[in-house]
Amino acid sequence: MEVWMNDEVPERSLLRYSRFQLILQGDLGPFNPGLPVEVPVWLAINLKQRQKCRLIPPEWMDVAKLEEIREQERKEDTFTPMPSPYYMELTKLLLNYASDNIPKADEIRTLVKDTWDTRVAKLRLSADSFVQQQEAHAKLDNLTLMEINTTGTFLTQALDRMYKLRTNLQPGESSHSQDF
Repeated sequence: MEVWMNDEVPERSLLRYSRFQLILQGDLGPFNPGLPVEVPVWLAINLKQRQKCRLIPPEWMDVAKLEEIREQERKEDTFTPMPSPYYMELTKLLLNYASDNIPKADEIRTLVKDTWDTRVAKLRLSADSFVQQQEAHAKLDNLTLMEINTTGTFLTQALDRMYKLRTNLQPGESSHSQDF
């Protein structure tokens, strides 16, 4: 995440010349007013909340690019690659904390939500087909972790029920079964 340091940062501010020492990621900075610097999202949001910077949205967070992604997702039967594996999380964070720095924020919110809804609907149809065809495995290409997580509970419960039904209907076994 890139931030643009505000020019109005007081000269004696810690952000002007100092560096942040991070335990896992090393040094960040120096932070000079008027110059963009790449920082982790959590730090960018923290600086924005303290009005010390202006956030620069990711390249893909553009109305034209998101319209193209949405249309491609609607046309394809399979899941298309997303611009970021965390597109939904980043959009939510940036629009909640820095919507004033994102041009056409409302349109972006709508486009990302439309894309999300399309992908989740596709995922539910895929899961339904998976269960109906009694498949044993599935390949989940181009899904983000959040998308997988939305159907994880449903899918695991459905597979558990299918397993129980299969084991109870197999001939030649005792009628007693144990759940582990």
